[in-house]
Amino acid sequence: MAIIQATDTDFQEVLQNNERVVVKYYADWCGNCRLFSPKFKRMAANEEFANVAFVDVNAETSPEARKLAGVTNLPYFAVFKNGELVEGAATSKEDFVVGMVQKIQA
Repeated sequence: MAIIQATDTDFQEVLQNNERVVVKYYADWCGNCRLFSPKFKRMAANEEFANVAFVDVNAETSPEARKLAGVTNLPYFAVFKNGELVEGAATSKEDFVVGMVQKIQA
């Protein structure tokens, strides 16, 4: 599945239209965010996560979406289930993000 680019304008709609969502909050100046992009794309293409929506949100231009997840640092990942925040973490570790996504699949 392709990664959804979301902003404050459509973020709530993305959460409402998808039961399971993982969001990567990033900024254009963030080197670790750029380094994580290929990993995030690979995860989005993984059959194991076919029922999960992968979303990119620019933390600098979407303050409302950022507040919903309590973003503290970048890159920041948040998982939502049925529109509710389940977990969020500032990390660059792919294994940790995979673990977060697996939690919302249960």
